[in-house]
Amino acid sequence: MTNYDELTEFLLRLGDSALIQAQRLCEWTGRAPALEEEMGMMNVGLDLVGQARNWYEYAAERINDGTDADALAFRRDERAFRNLLLVEQPNGDFAVTMAKQFFYDAWQFHLLTLLKQASDERIAAIATKSLKEVTYHLRRSTQWVERLGDGTQESHERMEKAVDTVWRFTYELMEEGDTERALSASGILPSLATLPELWRSTVKHTLSNATLTLPEPASSFYLNARAGVHSEHLGTLLAEMQFLQRAYPDASW
Repeated sequence: MTNYDELTEFLLRLGDSALIQAQRLCEWTGRAPALEEEMGMMNVGLDLVGQARNWYEYAAERINDGTDADALAFRRDERAFRNLLLVEQPNGDFAVTMAKQFFYDAWQFHLLTLLKQASDERIAAIATKSLKEVTYHLRRSTQWVERLGDGTQESHERMEKAVDTVWRFTYELMEEGDTERALSASGILPSLATLPELWRSTVKHTLSNATLTLPEPASSFYLNARAGVHSEHLGTLLAEMQFLQRAYPDASW
């Protein structure tokens, strides 16, 4: 893989995470438990695709070798992706999907709030625009976690199991990486040191309202998405998502 600079790596991390989460949501088309929820998930997915394009376009400008946003989305292999491990995990049932969405929304909400203060005007502008959408995303996923957690015995058990299923992948949300620290030290980004605690505070409050157990902080393990070491699920997702563009490169219609 091309050795991108730290800012480009950061932009790809944001774009990749938004795109892969959007793809997972789109997998619910025709399978959601209710038509209203299918429309809701598709709308969130479309928002995330738009956010991914904004991050990718900025990254492509920095790479400056003819790469565009579509190439970053559809022409890179698994090891080149930098998305959060959380978003590439399978949808599972509706409770698992909502647990994933909530954990991601809470992280993204606080991250974008901090990035609004970035000295890089492009990052600040994208963060400000995206935050309007993510505020709604977080409100929606929070309501579902609370509704299922504090609902019937079955919905409570399913939501509790869903949290346990995906919790191990939340360790990335509690870590400030070397790239982020370097960009903060150089003044390009504001300090993101408070992000883990902000995320955990939001999660703790919501799980308490949902009568769900807050697990102990997850520990890192052998997977490392920042280095392109993903779970077995990302390759399968990319094979489906990228098939048409790889089968008919540069096709137009």
